[in-house]
Amino acid sequence: MNYEQARFNMIEQQIRPWEVLDSQVLSLLAVVRREDFVPLAHKALAFADLEIPLAPRQNPSQCMLSPKVEARILQDLAVQKHESVLEIGAGSGYMAALLSHRAQKVITLEIEPTLAQTARENLQKAGIYNCEVLIADGAAELAPAATGNDPMQGPFDVIALSGSVAEVPAALLSRLKIGGRLSAIVGQEPMMRATLIMRVAENAWRTTQDWDTVAPRLLNFPEPSRFVF
Repeated sequence: MNYEQARFNMIEQQIRPWEVLDSQVLSLLAVVRREDFVPLAHKALAFADLEIPLAPRQNPSQCMLSPKVEARILQDLAVQKHESVLEIGAGSGYMAALLSHRAQKVITLEIEPTLAQTARENLQKAGIYNCEVLIADGAAELAPAATGNDPMQGPFDVIALSGSVAEVPAALLSRLKIGGRLSAIVGQEPMMRATLIMRVAENAWRTTQDWDTVAPRLLNFPEPSRFVF
């Protein structure tokens, strides 16, 4: 397989048509070797327009998001070199690698220990040393009892949820600095909204939802009550 040609095709045929036109993002996608973050069994699909399963326990929610979704999120967040980033859902470490190239420091949380170790190894092989992979349940870390060594305490300039949630918990928004941004895919199937929330003041946030997509759930985040009549 010609990986460089496949990477070029991914950028030109999938990502540019999805309105990802930031030259820095496109250059980064050309540099970070996505194929090195894909499980060996699925390496031929590294540049395909689909989600790639990662879970050793066959949990369908644990996957790499499609390349165009990752790229669009990266463009929306507009991470700067002086900024700190929290990612929930490390997976294989690919999104963390992209974020690390643009940020000063990245903390990425992964609930599955085997995946967390894989992400660490992948990031190390890629020569990325400003990213810390922690084994943690991102949803549980939002609980009021999570204090002291809470890796999510922050505050952070950027928070990225690499998966979908029914709604963004207020406790997570409180971890943003003023001027900070949070990206999440929010809603229910068959249509979810890519949601970008900026903290504009101590108790004020601005929300935009510019595009639609669908993504697997992040584990253990709360779901709305469903009434049965």
